[in-house]
Amino acid sequence: MGHSSSEHFPVVILGAGPAGSGTALALARQGIRHLLVDKAVFPRDKICGDALSGKVVQVLRNLDPEWINELASNQSEFVGSYGVRFVSPGGHAVDIPFSSNLASLKHPPGFLSRRLHFDAWLLKKLDATYTTFRQGWEAKSLRVTPEQAEITFHQDGQEHVVTADVVVGADGDRSLVNRELNTRTIDPGHYCAGIRAYYRNVQGLHADHFIELHFLKEFLPGYLWIFPMANGMANVGVGMLSSEVSRRRIDLKAMMQHAIRQHPELHARFAHAELEGDVRGWGLPLGSVRRKLSGNRMMLTGDAASLIDPFTGEGIGNAMLSGEVAAGILHKAFAQGEFDSTSLAAYDAEIYRRLWPEIRLSRRMQQLSRQAWLFDLVVRKAKKNPTLRETITCMFEDIDLRDRFRSPSFYFKLLFQ
Repeated sequence: MGHSSSEHFPVVILGAGPAGSGTALALARQGIRHLLVDKAVFPRDKICGDALSGKVVQVLRNLDPEWINELASNQSEFVGSYGVRFVSPGGHAVDIPFSSNLASLKHPPGFLSRRLHFDAWLLKKLDATYTTFRQGWEAKSLRVTPEQAEITFHQDGQEHVVTADVVVGADGDRSLVNRELNTRTIDPGHYCAGIRAYYRNVQGLHADHFIELHFLKEFLPGYLWIFPMANGMANVGVGMLSSEVSRRRIDLKAMMQHAIRQHPELHARFAHAELEGDVRGWGLPLGSVRRKLSGNRMMLTGDAASLIDPFTGEGIGNAMLSGEVAAGILHKAFAQGEFDSTSLAAYDAEIYRRLWPEIRLSRRMQQLSRQAWLFDLVVRKAKKNPTLRETITCMFEDIDLRDRFRSPSFYFKLLFQ
């Protein structure tokens, strides 16, 4: 194998998905030069639910408010999503808007887009003044000393060595940086198995592109989703706790196919649907337990930091938020010239200050979803009660309101009022 000369960057980011690109975009706003590296060559597909939540919209707005208008105008790759349809185990359905005043919104509260398109769009926004982007480079080893981080890459038979003051692991579930920081063990109780497929001609999709979460009894604690995409496509998939998949010896692909062919709420909608491509699977490291997110000259963002929401399975929003937070912490670190574990521990503290109340609630909601009768009760009541529907809508915007779902008194009132 050939060898190239060594280079140095203040920051090296491994992985150019939303966590890595989000970190790069935020670092550029801070005026910090960095190298962004990915082993893939873009555009590339990524197995995902393809939903861009309000948290993604907020981070993009912080970077450049005009970008949201750009997404909204590109309807061939991005469609605005205005709410969610919950379908309970008993077949009761309720539509919940993402905002209590949709008519006043200047842009959609959320979007749906293939990762093939969204990730490529993010990369086009990189600022070449501060970002050096290299694709097709695979990180093979990482060595961290008190003085620097050293990463060895392989690319087309060449070996490249890059040193950095800090390395940010945005390289997903099998993160090289995470292996250096933590002993990587998969806890099936805090890990989700997911599969995804694209279908054309699924009937009955919502006119305002509400995402659909079907909490079928056979998938609890988990759900089947149907997300409307651009050009008449739909992202269809299933997510379930790995511990349940293992305990019940479930074949998720076979179970999903059975559901869309036989389930009374679904079979007519998929009668003329056409599968495009393969049904593909992946793993999701859930954020339901606290993990070490930084160390000496190292930080983790996105899936590498196991920040996926335990209830919804959504990861892009937390990935981009973690990149934004990482850039802010790094700005302070470079101002002080300190990159040791004590200094960078401020990143862990800030991530969990901002995300842990939400993640903890989602973990509780995941546990409650095992109770099919309770889920049926909430959905039935919400369908009949406009005030409850509006309360749930407000929960998308206010974590304190969402916290009501953790209180036993909330369910007592549902039962007896």
